[in-house]
Amino acid sequence: LVSEEFPIDVPARAEEITIPAELTPEKVVTCIVDFSSVEQNEKQLTAEIERADVICIVYAVDEEDTLASVTDHWLPLIRSILGEDHRTPVILVGNKVDMIDYSTMESVMPIMNEYDEIETCVECSARNLKNISEMFYFAQKAVLHPSLPLWNYQDKDLTEPCKKALTMIFKICDIDNDGVMSDEELGRFQRKCFNMDLELGTLDSLKTVVMKNCPEGILGSGLTLKGFLTLNSLFIQRGRHETTWTILRKFGYNDNIELEPDALVPPISSQSGSVIELTHAGTDFLLQVFMKHDKDGDGALSPQELVSLFSTCPSMPWGPEIYHQVVTNSYGWIGRPGYIALWHLKALLNPEKCRQTLAYLGYDYLSPAVASKPSPLALTKDKPGDMAKQHQSSKSVYSCLVIGPRDAGKTTFCQTFLGRDRDSLESIPESDIPNAVINSVTVYGQLKHLVLIDKDLTSHQDELNSLETNCDVVCLVYDVSNPRSFELCARLYLRYFSGTEQPVLLVGNKSEFGHVKQDYIMQPEVFCSKHKLPPPQFVSCIRGQSNKEIFIKLVTMAAFPKFPAAWMIFYRGRHLTQLGLLTNDEAGLIRLGVGVAALALGGAFAFKYFQGNR
Repeated sequence: LVSEEFPIDVPARAEEITIPAELTPEKVVTCIVDFSSVEQNEKQLTAEIERADVICIVYAVDEEDTLASVTDHWLPLIRSILGEDHRTPVILVGNKVDMIDYSTMESVMPIMNEYDEIETCVECSARNLKNISEMFYFAQKAVLHPSLPLWNYQDKDLTEPCKKALTMIFKICDIDNDGVMSDEELGRFQRKCFNMDLELGTLDSLKTVVMKNCPEGILGSGLTLKGFLTLNSLFIQRGRHETTWTILRKFGYNDNIELEPDALVPPISSQSGSVIELTHAGTDFLLQVFMKHDKDGDGALSPQELVSLFSTCPSMPWGPEIYHQVVTNSYGWIGRPGYIALWHLKALLNPEKCRQTLAYLGYDYLSPAVASKPSPLALTKDKPGDMAKQHQSSKSVYSCLVIGPRDAGKTTFCQTFLGRDRDSLESIPESDIPNAVINSVTVYGQLKHLVLIDKDLTSHQDELNSLETNCDVVCLVYDVSNPRSFELCARLYLRYFSGTEQPVLLVGNKSEFGHVKQDYIMQPEVFCSKHKLPPPQFVSCIRGQSNKEIFIKLVTMAAFPKFPAAWMIFYRGRHLTQLGLLTNDEAGLIRLGVGVAALALGGAFAFKYFQGNR
């Protein structure tokens, strides 16, 4: 192979040979390691077998005993070392074909059928160099494009993992979701996988081949899923494993035909004080997926359409609780706003699973085809300088921790955020009641999303996790009709939030039952005044009552955590400096601004008055 000459004096064992990548068809470095029982022992043989990516078993075609030793000794030995179900490919090499005028392939075929790990058999001659280069090419090919993960030789069909992966790829590439890949969709698929357009006439030839082998593989002028699977079966049967492997690897599959999401949507390392949010590219992609599966175009996903949307995922990533986490339509289905809101929720609560799901949905294929592909997720962190100048958080999704006694009605309060009342909560199975809900809120002309995280606590000693303690705003909920309800809220505030810069709002629930004096050293109003909190807000969760104003206040506090002047919606006739939420300087600036505005307005009226009397 190296000298292209047959050596007269053949050593017992050849030295290890390294072939540079540029000298091989597959452009990979290849190391050839020889074994000789004359110079080496079984321990060394075991080590080399374990280290090998591919094993070539050489027999002499003119000696039947050497072929018999393949099944009597070598193949069982390899299995005993690597395991019965090992995935290391084996190449059978029949040497010395120059010594005979017949082929041993008829005797080799039963062996290949019995041992799935055998990729192929090559007959060659070391003397006249016949098929020597081909032998090492097939060895490389067996490593880079193995047939065993793709093809079941006993069933003469694609393996189940291969079928499943190709089915997922077909569904992603079927952009209009009509069950066939059109010429345009096939062209895009070709460019994605092979970086080239199909030559004129090639597409028609492929369709003809598919139609001949699988009549239902073509529907109209498009390629069906059966046709797509048939086409890949034909590639593999004709020895073109590399074609199917190229397709699989372009869509993020590894050598075990397992999707690696990291290859499609790179991980994002979270940082202290930051959250992971959907980017504009991520939102655009998700809307594209929504429209693809909203077959009836009614702006909502039926349960069947939702199953179709996630059919490329290994399992359904969303459970039945999602229908109680967002606003739904009159049928209880998730509309486009609720769908996007759910993705914001998943990105906040479980960004890693959200990232993986985006990969399964085909973000890498359907996202903009640009050199520097934008990420669907990004870290959002407020910079101290920006907060000081603008007073406003740059986030688009805010988290609110809703805590308080178990019987305070927190879950009902959270459901009112979605326009539901206490009665509708009774129809939800307990297992489907979510611990987080999300909806959009407009604050000072800006659309934001607010996530309410419902946390049950029985004592102020109960622990909160990092996500809960770092929420953008905290909502302490107590039952105004229960005299012992407020105490836990007070103790939770003193333990976790007193002395921090986190905005906190106290909400008195069940106001329809009437207020009672709380059994605590301070009443809620006095407690809020002492700790410079906004005054308590009172709500009712019965039918016909709207708590919309409370949620606007929560988002306002989250969006302007260091600028209480923006919280003026809390105070009707109450002075902000009295509650310590505004300094004298800030109050003076506001008074000055109001005075200037009044002066300008008066001047405008005076100007119009005098102009009209001319």
